[in-house]
Amino acid sequence: MSDLESLIERAERLLERIGRSFPEEMETDWSGIAFRWVKGKGLARVMHPHGIRIENLKGIDSQVRLADENNRQFVQGRPANNILLTGARGTGKSSLVKALLNRYAPEGLRLVEVERNDLVSLPEIVEKLEGRSERFVIFCDDLSFDREEGGYRELKVVLDGSVSTSPENVLVYATSNRRHLMPEYMSENLEGEIHPGETVEEKISLSDRFGLWIPFYSFDQEEYLAIVENWLDHFGVEERQGVRKAALQWALSRGARSGRVAWQFARDWAGKTSPRHP
Repeated sequence: MSDLESLIERAERLLERIGRSFPEEMETDWSGIAFRWVKGKGLARVMHPHGIRIENLKGIDSQVRLADENNRQFVQGRPANNILLTGARGTGKSSLVKALLNRYAPEGLRLVEVERNDLVSLPEIVEKLEGRSERFVIFCDDLSFDREEGGYRELKVVLDGSVSTSPENVLVYATSNRRHLMPEYMSENLEGEIHPGETVEEKISLSDRFGLWIPFYSFDQEEYLAIVENWLDHFGVEERQGVRKAALQWALSRGARSGRVAWQFARDWAGKTSPRHP
């Protein structure tokens, strides 16, 4: 065997080993209604999507109305906006997105959950969704960016398009505790930048690409208690003696009156008061 043939053979073996080290992309099971992006593998079907319904959401009627109208337009093939849901933690932002999926899945709505660290893969994800008959919401939960973090520019392109327009069957819904998605530092006002306003404009340019902003607010005491009662009804709890005081103490221990805290209390109360199974 000549030196050239030997070199080619070694190169082929090396390429074969390299190929085996990369995971093969999975074939997407499109029969589901919810998917999760797995980097290096593709779109994985969520086998047990969250079953929350619009009827389960209390205290956020105006937010539900806005999101529902936009979502109805989208599934009917009419123009609709990307949505940014912002505000206090535990107030129902991500629950609303999941509830919309369950309401409109029979009409072809599908959801693709993408972690913040995987946003750099957005162009690849959108390419897989483009041209399909379903309507896809790319869902980014608890979204925020630090300086120079990956995925920022990819998200801007998907929201606003680049040279080519974004697919008409894809929208982005994101939740965040930050209205402008990026932190603001006092030091930015002290660095002596000649045009500090341009830095501010860059920060808000991403959130501006969401056509619909829906703010969420902390619940007052009576709203919180009403949500507790709603979840107790959901769990079929009949024993309510002392529940008001216990629910308020629970919220005090958690430092918040939110829908999430109300749901957690109701689960605890239901577990303690439900008949024991033999």
